[in-house]
Parts: sequence; C-alpha cells; structure tokens
Amino acid sequence: ATVFLEFWKRRRAVLTYDWDLIDWEDEEEELRPQFEAKYSQVERVNPITGKPEPFQPFPDKLSRLMVSVSGIFFMISLVLTAVFAVVVYRLVAMEQFASFKWYFIKKYWQFATSGTGVCINFMIIMSLNVVYEKVAYLLTDLEHPRTESEWENSFALKMFLFQFVNLNSSIFYIAFFLGRFAGRPGKYNKLFNRWRLEECHPSGCLIDLCLQMGVIMVLKQMWNNFMELGYPLLQNWWSRRKMKRRGQSMETKISLPQWEKDWNLQPMNLHGLMDEYLEMVLQFGFTTIFVAAFPLAPLLALLNNIIEIRLDAYKFVTQWRRPMPARATDIGIWYGILEGIGVLAVITNAFVIAITSDYIPRFVYAYKYGPCTDQGYRQEKCLKGYVNSSLSVFDLSELGMGYSGYCRYRDYRAPPWSSTPYEFTLQFWHVLAARLAFIIVFEHLVFGIKSFIAYLIPDIPKDLCDRMRREKYLVQEMMYEAELEHLQRERKKNGKQYHHEWP
Repeated sequence: ATVFLEFWKRRRAVLTYDWDLIDWEDEEEELRPQFEAKYSQVERVNPITGKPEPFQPFPDKLSRLMVSVSGIFFMISLVLTAVFAVVVYRLVAMEQFASFKWYFIKKYWQFATSGTGVCINFMIIMSLNVVYEKVAYLLTDLEHPRTESEWENSFALKMFLFQFVNLNSSIFYIAFFLGRFAGRPGKYNKLFNRWRLEECHPSGCLIDLCLQMGVIMVLKQMWNNFMELGYPLLQNWWSRRKMKRRGQSMETKISLPQWEKDWNLQPMNLHGLMDEYLEMVLQFGFTTIFVAAFPLAPLLALLNNIIEIRLDAYKFVTQWRRPMPARATDIGIWYGILEGIGVLAVITNAFVIAITSDYIPRFVYAYKYGPCTDQGYRQEKCLKGYVNSSLSVFDLSELGMGYSGYCRYRDYRAPPWSSTPYEFTLQFWHVLAARLAFIIVFEHLVFGIKSFIAYLIPDIPKDLCDRMRREKYLVQEMMYEAELEHLQRERKKNGKQYHHEWP
C-alpha cells in the first residue's frame, strides 16, 4: 500500500506538470453561488486578491459543522444497530438450523447461519447506501462550503465514512468480537436470557471472516458493475423506445442529428467521479485491511478492475453524455483517505494475526508446552499434541440432565477435578501476553518499514525535477534579458551611454 501511494505521488507530479497545473491554486476557484447568496451581506477583504468577498463567520461555521458531525454519528449508530440486528438473526437462525429436519442443514448449521447472515447483511448494506447518499448531500449543503472543491471534499469524506462503516462493521464484529464472550459449557452467556451467543467454527474464526469478506466483495463488485453499465443501458433503451413510439404516433420519420442523440444519453452523475473514486477506495480497503484473513482479495480486485476498465470505457463513450471538464492538481481528499486506510491496515492485520488466527497459540505451544521445548523449533514435530492442548474438559454431569462423561471445548481452562475448576490456566495468560507483545512489535516494525519506504521514494521524479528547475532558470533568464533591454532603451532615449552589462 505504501509503495502504491508513493508511486502515485510521482505519477501525480508528472500529470500536474504535463497539464500545466503546477502553479494553479485553489484560490483561483470561483465561489459557489449558494455560498455567495447565503453570505452576501457579510464581506471581508480576501488576503490573496485584495478584493471584498462574502465571508462565513466562525460561530456560524462551527454550529453548522457540529450539526453535520451529529448527523454523521447518528447514521453510523444506525449502521451499528443494523449489525446488531444481523447478530440477533444469527443467534436465532443458529438455534433453528441446529434443530433442522434436513440432515445436510443440521450437519452444517454454522455454515448455513453464516451464509444466510452474510446475504441479509449485504441486502441491508445496499439498502442503507441509498439513504446515506441523500443524507450526506443534505449535511454537506447545510455546511455551505465556500468552493466546489471544498464541497466535494466534505461530501467525499461523509460518503466514505458512511460506506466504510456500512461495509466493514460486520467484518470487524466477526474478526474481533465473534465467540469472544460466548462463555463456557455449563455457563454460556445469553442475549436477553434467551439466545446463546454465537461461537466461531471449530476450525477457528478465520473461516467465518473469510466467508463474510468473500461474499460481500464479490456481490458488491457484481452489483457495482451492473449499476454502472447495465442500468444506463436499460435507461437508454427505454428512452429510445419512447422516442420511436412518439415518432410513430406523429406518423413521420424522424432522423435525429448526432448532437440530439448524444443529449438523449444518460447524464453524468452530479458528483462527477465521486462514485468511481469511492468504489476504488473501498476496494483498496478490502485488499489491505483484512488481507491476512482473505488473501484472495487482491486477485479478485485485479480481475474486477481489468473488466471494469473496459466497461467504463464503453460506458463513457456510448452510454453517458460527455462530462464537463474541471481543473484539479490532485485527487483531493481521497489521497488522505488512502493514507488513513494504509495505517488502519497495519493495525487490523496485527490484530487479525494475533487474535483471530491461531498463529500465536501455536507459537506459544511449540516453544513453551510442546515436545520441542528447549530443543529448538521444528515445524514438523513441535506442534504434536497442540489440538489436545487447546481443548479444555467439561463434566457433563454438572448439567443435571442425566448425562455422564466428559466433553471437550476450545479454551484454556482448568479441568473440573482441579482445585480451581474452569478457571483460566497459566497457558491462557501466556497466550494473551504473547498476543499483546506480537501486536506491539508487529505494528512498530511495519510502521518503521512503511516510513523507511516512504523516505526512500522521492515524491517527484529526478528528470521532472530537472525539467522544472530548467524551466525556472529559463524564465529568470528571460526576465533578466527583458529588463536589461528595457533599461538600455531608456538610456538610449535619454542620450546616455550603455554597455552590454547589468546597469
């Protein structure tokens, strides 16, 4: 992610130079008409241009910003409520599938619960996305941004926050909360004293996380491609059909000129390339934040982008009207969002490896409790007995239902015959300490490498830097020659002597 962003900086510098936008500043942008209409009574002198312009007082700006932030938190809380509803569904479905009459469903009840939960979660995600766009639009208009680029940056940040939380809240729940508070046999924690909290699959929580990410990512990419190409195709087909019917009713043959055919195509989104940027940034998050749990994500993103490049080319040329051009020196707030995702990816992958996966428990067992203790680490034999070590014992007679014998469950608890039955063992605390130590070491190490890579790669290519310096030098030479020629003309006009040197 860091290498990608650093090389994008270099590419951006080349494009900015080629399009002659090096010295173009945002101050050259015109004020939004809505801003001028709202604050036309309050003016101040622009320190750049020296001319009076409408001004938004700080108390007004702060109050509007607070209302906007409150709206953002309300929508995020709505997302978390939807996630909680899906969790409740999974608890109810888990109980139903476990007692299902169909043997196949009864045997794989955990996969059935996860699969249906993911599909319902995806439908909720797509439904809420429609609401988010309207809310983000209203909140951004409420802030009354000064220029169009400020409006787009504010709107982009809101849309990213809404959709990021919407897409990833259920994934974060499965990665870090699923099965952590389920309790133990004989003392399970229950929601509303009715439904037992869900546990991970016996093979671990990574399989649930992988399934959640795979389904959401694939379905989201398919839906986006349909909405970007299939929806405009259907709309254009319907508009052409209506025009044909209108022409037949007038009993005349109408041959439309090309410009009118182009006008009948679908208009560009009011927000420009906002949806395209948002899709790529969310995809960047999928391929970096939980890549340790779903290593197939980058390949799926690559295949999707190869297809989407051609779909976008076809869409822009044949299905949409030509968009209005606008100047920009960079991709705006999106670069800061991508950098934030890169930082978050380091933290989440550290937690996924340490907490969600079995890497740390295996590591602790191999070095502290396995057959290779104090003998050096060998992968083939050092994990012998690990599964038995990771399972605790429960006495079925404690249930009071006529059962006898023992059952095993995943946890590090003392056996029922010990002096402190069902208390956490020393191995549990060793694993916990190793997990915390791994998170700290991993984060510092990866952040150090990240900063070192960013330092090594210059933001501007050397040949471009030389060209810019050469251009600056030539401009200075031209100014020098022009000034010298001007002064020589003045001296000649006044009858004074002059020489070919700086006067």
